[in-house]
Amino acid sequence: MSHLLTAAIVTREYPPEVYGGAGVHVQNLVRFLQQHVKTEVHCFGEPRKSPEVVGSYQPWDKLGGVEPHQAVLRTLSVDLAIAAKLGSADIVHTHTWYSNLAGHYAKLMYGIPHVMTSHSLEPLRPWKAEQLGGGYALSSFVEHTAIAHADAIIAVSGAMKRDILRCYPSVTANRIQVIYNGIDHEELVPNAAIDQLKLHGVDPTRPYVLFVGRITRQKGIVYLLEAAADIVPGAQLVLCAGEPDTPEIGREVATRVSNLMATRGHVVWISRMLERNALSQLLTHARVFVCPSVYEPFGIVNLEAMACGVPVVASAVGGIPEIVVPEVTGKLVPFESDGSSFGTPLDRAQFARDMAIAINTLVDDAQLAKRMGEAGRKRVIDVFSWQSIAQQTADLYKSLCE
Repeated sequence: MSHLLTAAIVTREYPPEVYGGAGVHVQNLVRFLQQHVKTEVHCFGEPRKSPEVVGSYQPWDKLGGVEPHQAVLRTLSVDLAIAAKLGSADIVHTHTWYSNLAGHYAKLMYGIPHVMTSHSLEPLRPWKAEQLGGGYALSSFVEHTAIAHADAIIAVSGAMKRDILRCYPSVTANRIQVIYNGIDHEELVPNAAIDQLKLHGVDPTRPYVLFVGRITRQKGIVYLLEAAADIVPGAQLVLCAGEPDTPEIGREVATRVSNLMATRGHVVWISRMLERNALSQLLTHARVFVCPSVYEPFGIVNLEAMACGVPVVASAVGGIPEIVVPEVTGKLVPFESDGSSFGTPLDRAQFARDMAIAINTLVDDAQLAKRMGEAGRKRVIDVFSWQSIAQQTADLYKSLCE
């Protein structure tokens, strides 16, 4: 092509409105993609000052109804507004079902290629019906339609590629390219300061186990809380957990945390998102980071922990075994679902016990934890750099626009 390729990135999340791994992914991908292509961001929410953001979009009906499906209808109204503004792009790249419809409509209307990154799959998140009601059928329809017709699908792990082929048999393997999530290992580094620990009530002299994530069935926080009774007495459990999917799971977690505080003690609950300096401090000083997810196509939070030199104990689900090397950078806990809509472990008590055993091994052995943490940071630098990921993505764009 004689001109610089223009890629329209469509996303629900973009700074400062970032609440999950997909948002972190898009934020960093855009930063490094700008070295290769002209990048224009179309995102949900309030206007941004960042020069790459050419449009921020609000639902047509800001008030709407209170029923759960209304949230999905409002999302689709944003997609329609975005689709109307994509005609000047050479290619459109969407992230999550929230933006997929805009990319699909742009492909149909303007004849431009549509690339979609699958950060998760609706058929594998049936608990979303608890949050979205009948809107879950709509979100599933949107993803199905987009993935069936996209010119290319980026899977964030080999496990995600296998899941796509299993859930959507009409998709051929040659349309799927595995490009990992990444991390900026020069920005997220071990942080020796402890002022943020003290600010949030974490004792820096006592080992602690750290969880960072949203309060959702997917992230498995309830199983960590069940395992907590068997974690080494005296070790702190630090939960950076907020944004509950539903009031019900919010109340369930609050009750469990309250019971732990009363019976075990040494529990710190930070119920809001932390800015980067605070997060890096909490990660750096943790004895072990825990990711008890029941579904995790990739698990970027594990990379964040590894970048700060922390060993990871995680469920052996989805793309996590492609990140955490067992007995080298951490420990993997076997997981088998009972097939329910909540993704409950088949043997819930055993899963919690296995998690506690893995955690305790590292809590009790500071030198082992240190060695695994150092190996984790090296793996992040060697395998998951954003420079490489942006280059692979730009190469894919160019191949579709030739």
